[in-house]
Amino acid sequence: MARYDRAITVFSPDGHLFQVEYALEAVRKGNAAVGVRGTDVIVLAVEKKSTPKLQDSRSVRKIVNLDDHIALACAGLKADARVLINRARIECQSYKLTIEDPVTVEYITRYIAGLQQKYTQSGGVRPFGLSTLIIGFDPHSGTPSLYQTDPSGTFSAWKANATGRNSNSIREFLEKNYKETSGQETVKLAIRALMEVVESGGKNIEVAVMTKEEGLRQLDEAEIDAIAAEIEAEKAAAEAARKGRTTTEGLRQPPT
Repeated sequence: MARYDRAITVFSPDGHLFQVEYALEAVRKGNAAVGVRGTDVIVLAVEKKSTPKLQDSRSVRKIVNLDDHIALACAGLKADARVLINRARIECQSYKLTIEDPVTVEYITRYIAGLQQKYTQSGGVRPFGLSTLIIGFDPHSGTPSLYQTDPSGTFSAWKANATGRNSNSIREFLEKNYKETSGQETVKLAIRALMEVVESGGKNIEVAVMTKEEGLRQLDEAEIDAIAAEIEAEKAAAEAARKGRTTTEGLRQPPT
């Protein structure tokens, strides 16, 4: 393997590009990020690492706007993300100046994925060590969209998805619990999914909600804490009800 992981342009005999696989490993070690698409709202929720006491937490944002109607969250190397975000923002403005229409979510996703793919087959560069979740509303039809890209340059559309640390566990939770929702129910589903792997509370979770009318809005810690408390209360009530049913069934069993 050692002979084939030194250059991005060299395949191993069994068809691997090891530098791309190492970039995917960097994504798996990054913060968890969740995206959920509702009927009238799209939610991004991201795991937030604890910041040093003297650091201004407002300067560390993991959910950013690309345009008024498009936002992005990522998992992986934040320095790589900054470069990719700046390129995508420039492309959004260039598209608007050239076409005189806002960019579509699919177009900017294709652009970002194309840029990531370019860095997997050029000498002297390395892949971007990040995966992105891109959300937005179509400027013409108003349809909500959620896309994911990864370091290899592939992209796909989703109803709900996760990337980063423990993304498989979050994705399994979403597969079991996802249904078409709207408004606050979509926000609760995204936070519930992230709480599967992250301690609850506004200090550990960053959440942004996008609507067609208002664009992207970041929830403050108090709002996230209130939703997290509501979710915990629902879990406790469901557990109590389950225990009650188990006890009742045990009492009904005939003596042997």
